[in-house]
Amino acid sequence: MNGTRVLVVVGTRPEVVKMAPVVAALRAVGGIDVRLLATAQHRGLLDQQLAFFGLVPDRDLDVMVPEQTLTGLTASLLLALAPALHDERPDLVVVQGDTTTVLATALASHHARLPIAHVEAGLRSGDRNAPFPEESNRTLVSHLAAVHFAPTAGARDNLLREGLAAASIHIVGNPVVDALLWTRDRVDAGRFAPSGGRRLLLVTAHRRENLGAPFAAICAAVRALADRDDVEVLFPVHPNPRVYGPAHQLLGTHPRIRLVAPLDYPDMVAAMLASTVILTDSGGVQEEAPSLPRPVVVLRERTERPEGVAAGRALLVGTDRDLIVAAVSRLLDQPAAVAAMTRGSNPYGDGRAGPRIAAIVRDFLSAR
Repeated sequence: MNGTRVLVVVGTRPEVVKMAPVVAALRAVGGIDVRLLATAQHRGLLDQQLAFFGLVPDRDLDVMVPEQTLTGLTASLLLALAPALHDERPDLVVVQGDTTTVLATALASHHARLPIAHVEAGLRSGDRNAPFPEESNRTLVSHLAAVHFAPTAGARDNLLREGLAAASIHIVGNPVVDALLWTRDRVDAGRFAPSGGRRLLLVTAHRRENLGAPFAAICAAVRALADRDDVEVLFPVHPNPRVYGPAHQLLGTHPRIRLVAPLDYPDMVAAMLASTVILTDSGGVQEEAPSLPRPVVVLRERTERPEGVAAGRALLVGTDRDLIVAAVSRLLDQPAAVAAMTRGSNPYGDGRAGPRIAAIVRDFLSAR
């Protein structure tokens, strides 16, 4: 295996968070030249997380441009990735998740006849428009990849139903839990503690399918909850104009709502620790919160992460104002409801996904 090269590709903040434990574990294996390529699909948020985890890309494509379209981004990525893959000549390309970076990297690697390993494989919502375009991205990547790292048994079963070889699928957990547990011990939740004995509601919302009327309904629910004297709201607002504008217009004047810029990962973990309830349409937060443990109200009509709902660790409520208010109010008013949602282990992993992935990569490369 000596002299083999693995190229790990990241493009967005969540990819860095989830791949940092994988990179560390691969570099601990011996005999593998681990290279990190950043596409910079997202520039600022990507750089924040690279710095926090002490990662320096060996190659940076810097493809981000303002207001880029999905088509334009995909084309830019393919044109930049082709020569990069030719120069790097990896024995294996490792991608994570469902972003445009992941889809483009998998396709460019396929064109170059390079094997692909997919971290967080097998997630499915069953609706190609929710989330869009992520549901289609991850489905397409699955049919290009040679190795599939499924976080859960349910994700493995999704891949098997699509006809993928059982021997290529490995249940390893989600490395986001590795990253969370490492970060949790290095942050201070006190900086986000609410004043006056109030309880903190942490809100994140930015998914494409929630833009427009659904996002306005989410904001209406958040404002109604903030009208309670015993509540403060922390809302890191995504820079997308269709999120930033309505959030500030609908929530910016409320005295108990703090609208802040997107938090870097350690601050986000600290904010989750400081919260009583988390309201989110984020996939990563659904995976992280059970390890803290904090109850999660999922602001989506469907989720590709049903394990948390099935385990009672998350409530899938959609974007209806009244349903959101009712679900969160119940958690605020009934301590037993919070206790019921914070018992048991995290269905998404135990913090050892990185070493498991590294061992399987080592065996895959040795066999080749």
